[in-house]
Amino acid sequence: MNDFSVQARLAELRQEHRDLDAAIAALVASGDMDQLRMARLKRQKLRLKDEISAWERQLVPDIIA
Repeated sequence: MNDFSVQARLAELRQEHRDLDAAIAALVASGDMDQLRMARLKRQKLRLKDEISAWERQLVPDIIA
């Protein structure tokens, strides 16, 4: 993949991460403390964070010091 497509994928993943933040905040604000749903959203958010990190590593060149 070229840098442009990697950056486009990163933008999509970051937007999904922000959307999950909003969903979690809305769930908290509504007072609906469905623990199972909250746990699933947080797990999904962590998975996205890991995927974002993996894609970001593709943009950084391997430099052997």
